[in-house]
Amino acid sequence: MLDKEFLLYRAKTQDEKEMLSRVYDLVQQVLRARQPRVTDFLDPYHAGLVLMALERVPDLAARSDGGYPGAERVRILIYPDYLDPREEDWQLAFLSIQGSFEEQEPSHRDFLGALLALGLRREKIGDILLHNDQAQVVVAGEIAPFIQSQLARVGRISVTVHRISREQLCSPPRRIREIKATVPSLRLDVVAAAGFGTSRTRMAREITAQRVSLNWQVCSELSHTVREGDIISARGRGRVQVTRVTGTTKSGRLALILHRYV
Repeated sequence: MLDKEFLLYRAKTQDEKEMLSRVYDLVQQVLRARQPRVTDFLDPYHAGLVLMALERVPDLAARSDGGYPGAERVRILIYPDYLDPREEDWQLAFLSIQGSFEEQEPSHRDFLGALLALGLRREKIGDILLHNDQAQVVVAGEIAPFIQSQLARVGRISVTVHRISREQLCSPPRRIREIKATVPSLRLDVVAAAGFGTSRTRMAREITAQRVSLNWQVCSELSHTVREGDIISARGRGRVQVTRVTGTTKSGRLALILHRYV
């Protein structure tokens, strides 16, 4: 029998312990029934945490899928390592939400809010892909019929919901703006201010108000050191990736290349 602590040793917070405890229960089901089990949708940080934890479990394999290449939120399939998983094992469903969006184009938050207002848990909803005439949503298969029958409005706009296939998903191209900056240090408040084009004082306020995440975890420590590859998210501002530290200027400042996703 798998020791629970064997799986939980990577957890740093109570939230992570609870999540990995749920994964442990799934692992036990897989080991007993020798059948695949799938997690709820996870953000990139928690998905990585789960995949790293499962690497150490003998006789099991794990693979993620969010409906399309590059999906941000994914479900992780846990299965015996001798099985060849099928696409339907991830239990994903794909929906198109359509309405008259010509005059007022709803935001990602509007669509997510409308879904959550139905009483759905965020963990059952994957990525929301916005297009001019529709939003495409990846959801857990078991809630798709409920959404189709219950979702009638997004904000003030009447909508209809249709089931679509995985092949009909159109992931929007990522728009990236490259930012070259010099900073006195790699403190979170300093780098975030440079990436989001605001003052260090204002960014410090947002960080202490817990509106900023580092690698998908809320970070309220202004002086936390960021590294190449780190992703900084700010509520209402988007995301910035620390792509490369290119060197030191003559004045001793650090030269950075940042990618801002817009």
